[in-house]
Amino acid sequence: MAKDVPIERMRPESLMMSYGYRPELSEGALKCPIFQTSTFVFRSAEEGKAFFEVAYGLRDQAPGEQLGLIYSRLNNPDLEILENRLALWDRADDAAVFESGIAAISTVLLEFLRPGDVLLHSKPLYGGTHHFIHTFLPQIGVEPVGFMPQDDAEAMRARIAGKEDRVALIFVETPANPTNHLIDLEMVARLARELSTRERKVVTACDNTYMGPMWQNPLQFGIDLNVYSATKFIGGHSDVIAGSVAGSADLMRRIKTLRTFLGNMAGPWTGWLLMRSLETLKVRTDQMQATAQRVAEFLQGHPKVKLVRYLGFQEPGSRAEALFRKQCTCAGSMISFEVEGGEAGAFRCLNALKLISLAVSLGGTESLAEHPATMTHVDVPCAEREELGISESLIRLSVGVEAADDLIWDLEQALLAV
Repeated sequence: MAKDVPIERMRPESLMMSYGYRPELSEGALKCPIFQTSTFVFRSAEEGKAFFEVAYGLRDQAPGEQLGLIYSRLNNPDLEILENRLALWDRADDAAVFESGIAAISTVLLEFLRPGDVLLHSKPLYGGTHHFIHTFLPQIGVEPVGFMPQDDAEAMRARIAGKEDRVALIFVETPANPTNHLIDLEMVARLARELSTRERKVVTACDNTYMGPMWQNPLQFGIDLNVYSATKFIGGHSDVIAGSVAGSADLMRRIKTLRTFLGNMAGPWTGWLLMRSLETLKVRTDQMQATAQRVAEFLQGHPKVKLVRYLGFQEPGSRAEALFRKQCTCAGSMISFEVEGGEAGAFRCLNALKLISLAVSLGGTESLAEHPATMTHVDVPCAEREELGISESLIRLSVGVEAADDLIWDLEQALLAV
């Protein structure tokens, strides 16, 4: 690490400018260069042999031995430094970066699921995840079983009755996209341990995209793998597509091995862009969550808004409030709200926006609004959308770094069209 800064004394946001990078190895460049190369030169044939033995798992790394650079499908300096920094945020042994969030999710699912297995998952899920789980996985003999946000451990067990010994992975998304429903991570981890045997470990994974590494740490609550669409808050500028996974060394070794042979790792440009973004992650998200609170309070009091789903608005004394206080450090920057007039009312509001852009994605510097029922979650069956609260009048809003007063003005004038 640069200048041997003591990691244990520093917060992640203080280390994002230097951790894992040695300027003297790159002509003294202050910032890590973009290593735009497909292959790397070995100093000797013996060195090349040693590098491949470790890369292909033929032997473990010797004490103090570094994973040598071979080929950018296997490793690249931009990727390795980025992964070290992401692991720091998540307090994980290791991290892996992918070319998209769905690449990260699908690689996790493919590594830990086999024909005949059951995947237990929370509902709702991001539309792309839902499609992969319910369209592709059944084709290879994996049975998905969903559970509702309000389910306790007993209700979850009831949904897999007679299939307990086939559960291989529990996948949750919390807070859920687009409803902000919360899942009890400690309960999920405990259930996985109860379902595991000496021969078969039930792995747990959490899509932590809505909270990012700043506002929630699933690994802290016993979850095995932390998954992100790094496009969102981590990238944060709507100019790069990426995904990441973080977790224990043994599980990450399996994920990185499969990533090598699927070839879906991020490239050096993606790695460099994400490193750039990590330097401002804390200040960006601090601004976003503070602004989101003011916007949510405005929406909650508006006569044309029927319902606001915002993490800061939990019913006092409820299970959801207890979960929020236990798992999240703040309410984040994602708001969903229902307007009067169904789909037509929602469309009128969206079409009237001037400052806020009508676009999917989230977690960027600009505020974005979209209509989940006809856009990101259109693939979810209508009856299931209604059951989950993804109504025709629901609008999802990702709050950016603009001034709160300006966003409120834009929403106020747009709601006049409803």
